[in-house]
Amino acid sequence: MPTITFTSSTGEKQEIVATVGESVMQTAVRNGVREIVGDCGGVLSCATCHVFVDSADADRLPEVSDMEDAMLDGTAVDRTEDSRLACQIVVSEELGGLHVTTPECQE
Repeated sequence: MPTITFTSSTGEKQEIVATVGESVMQTAVRNGVREIVGDCGGVLSCATCHVFVDSADADRLPEVSDMEDAMLDGTAVDRTEDSRLACQIVVSEELGGLHVTTPECQE
């Protein structure tokens, strides 16, 4: 099973075993990652699952869609080049070891 490491804005790390086919947002919410809200349930309409993907992992992710790009402009904490919405990252075996950092707030 692949693992995802979530690092909070204060540096606290949680390594979570993820389920293939779930989104990174679903994995976070199911496992109580406090800094991931996921208000819309993963339908790309709220941007409350904003994460910063470790630059070493960025090439393993699919390209940002136009809709995700637009939603990233509305995040509570300014986006960076490493910003993604966790609801748009689907867990696969190839993504095992993914590292993301959560912003200090989502709303």
